[in-house]
Amino acid sequence: MTVGHATSRPPTASAPTSPSARLRLGDISFLNCAPLRWGLAHSGAREHFDMLSGPPEWLAEELLAGRLDAGPVSLVRYLRHADMWDLLPGGVAIGSDGPVHSCHLVSRVPLEHLDGAVVAVSEASRSTALLARILLEDAVGVRPGYRSAPQNLDTMLAGADAAVLIGDEALRLHARPPVGLRIQDTGALWRSWTGLPMVFAVWVVRREVAREHPERVRAMAAALADAAERARAHPEAVASAAAVESARGPGGRLPEQVLLDYYRVLDYSLGDRQLAAVREFARRAAARGEVPEGRTPRPLPGGQL
Repeated sequence: MTVGHATSRPPTASAPTSPSARLRLGDISFLNCAPLRWGLAHSGAREHFDMLSGPPEWLAEELLAGRLDAGPVSLVRYLRHADMWDLLPGGVAIGSDGPVHSCHLVSRVPLEHLDGAVVAVSEASRSTALLARILLEDAVGVRPGYRSAPQNLDTMLAGADAAVLIGDEALRLHARPPVGLRIQDTGALWRSWTGLPMVFAVWVVRREVAREHPERVRAMAAALADAAERARAHPEAVASAAAVESARGPGGRLPEQVLLDYYRVLDYSLGDRQLAAVREFARRAAARGEVPEGRTPRPLPGGQL
C-alpha cells in the first residue's frame, strides 16, 4: 500500500470543534476513496469541511488525538475504540460483496500448504491482516506464523512463504499479476466462506462531536452519501480522474478500465448485511483477543444512506 499524499499541518487542540469552525474530516489517500473525493469536489461539499488526507492508521491516530472530528478507520480500529467513536448516521464504509481487488493474500503455494509457514503481514494493514488470519485458521484450517513487515512484496516474500498486501499496491498486483504467485482476494474468500460481504473500513465520528454538533454531523454524512451517488452515476469520469491520481504513485498510471472494474466492486454502504458481517468479524476477532468482547456496531440515528 502506498502512503499517498498526506496533508501535514501542526497539531491542533484536542477539544471538540467550536460551533463556528468547519468539521475536520479525514480522507484515506488511496484510490479506494477517489470516488468520494471526486463526488465531494463536484457537489461543492468539499469546501464545507477541513479535510486531511493520509493512510488509515495515521487518520486513526489523528482521531484519537482529537485533531480530526470524523473520518474513515479500519474495521479493527473501530471495534477497538467503539467506546469513543460512533458510526456516521446511515453508515458509510469501504467494503465489497465478493472480490475487492485491493486486499490480497499472496503466496507461492496453495493456502492449504501454509501450515507452519511464515506469513508476512503489511504494517499498513489492520483489518485485512486479521481477516487473513481468520481465513487461514478458521476457513482453510492451517496455523502459520505471522510477522509484521513494511509493505513491499519482494522484500516480504524474501523471508516468508506468503504475504498480506492492501491498498494501491495490491490493486496494481491485481491489475498485473506476476508469474509464479497465487493471489487470493480476501473479499472473495470471506464471501465464499460466510456468504456475507466484507467491511474493511468505516467512517466514524468522535462521540463528543456527535453529541455537540448533531446537525452538522448529519450534514457530513449526507454529503458523503451524495458523493458516493454522484460517483456511481459518472463512473467513466471518476475512473479518468483516479487514473490521473494514480500516475502520482510509484507504480505509474493505472488503466482506466482497471479502475472502472475496481469501483464497480467497491461498496460504500453499511446496511443490514454489512452490519451482520461486522458482527461476525467482531465475534471471531474477539475470540482471538484482538478486540473487546461484545462489540457491536453503533450507527447514529439518521436513516439509511
